[in-house]
Amino acid sequence: MAETASTVSADRHTGYVPKPITGQQYSISSGPYSATIAELGAGLRTLTFEGHDIVVSYDPNKTVPCCNGYVLVPFPNRLEDGEYCFEGTDHALPIDERERQTALHGLGYRYMWELKSLADTSVTLSWRVPAILGYPFDVVVTVTYSLGSEGLSMTCSAENLGSHAAPWAFGIHPWLSNGRAGYGNDEIEADNALCSLRLPGNTHVIASKDRLLPQGEESVEGTPYDLRNTTSLTGKVFDDAWTDLDRAEDGSSTAIFTRSDGIAVHLKGDATVNAWQVCTGTGFPADAHPAGVAVEPMTAYANAFRTGRNLVTIQPGERYSTTISYHIERV
Repeated sequence: MAETASTVSADRHTGYVPKPITGQQYSISSGPYSATIAELGAGLRTLTFEGHDIVVSYDPNKTVPCCNGYVLVPFPNRLEDGEYCFEGTDHALPIDERERQTALHGLGYRYMWELKSLADTSVTLSWRVPAILGYPFDVVVTVTYSLGSEGLSMTCSAENLGSHAAPWAFGIHPWLSNGRAGYGNDEIEADNALCSLRLPGNTHVIASKDRLLPQGEESVEGTPYDLRNTTSLTGKVFDDAWTDLDRAEDGSSTAIFTRSDGIAVHLKGDATVNAWQVCTGTGFPADAHPAGVAVEPMTAYANAFRTGRNLVTIQPGERYSTTISYHIERV
């Protein structure tokens, strides 16, 4: 069930085989679906349907190229200057994105997560936030990936074991594969142009061009950001967020990414998801440009720790959970 990358060679003296740099690789499968979850960050490294890549994978023995499969905890996206105030106390987190002076995508992706259970169709890993000054809250995060006839579901739960309330927001960063193996900006952009996207956001988040931090909101009506109906990605350049979501009766919202090979990826977030981010990767360096489009469900968009917009406060002893699911259809 658990696979170790074969590209790591054994020590010729001891015979010891080290783990890949992204940690142990946990493989699960069910029917036409299979997935691999990395110990590093509990990230989704592979997801396939009938042998077709649904997310863009990466070499487990190399640096994760572009946040592929990240679990974004305890906050997604960017935090201005890495600084925030929560319940009257100021905090500062490390700056990850120097050119924009932001803390990016939380903390969980930096750590190896502890395996809690592993079966043929599911795996659960957990991570207890370390005692750090920037986020001094005793939160245990648990992620369970499960495969079944409907596809892959992922449930992330955060439990506050401490004596003080903790700020919380969640997201994921899957690069949905465009179904091709292009390399470099021009080729990938051409392949992405053959795809379409339907996104349930009625409001587009206006972001500053220099730092990609939210500056306001606008209706998508009559703008290039209206993706409420299936929209070709030809000529589309996004690194943007949407909110004010169209929801099903159960409160969920669903994005649909359709590829030129007839595979449609239905990515659904439960009622706790309040925003979606889309990044086409336009202009990225060739070695950091996955062959697809990042479609990211989030409980809150960028800067939530500063603005309080959709920020969750987890009280001591409480737990907060979000479920995301992937379902594949042929069209």
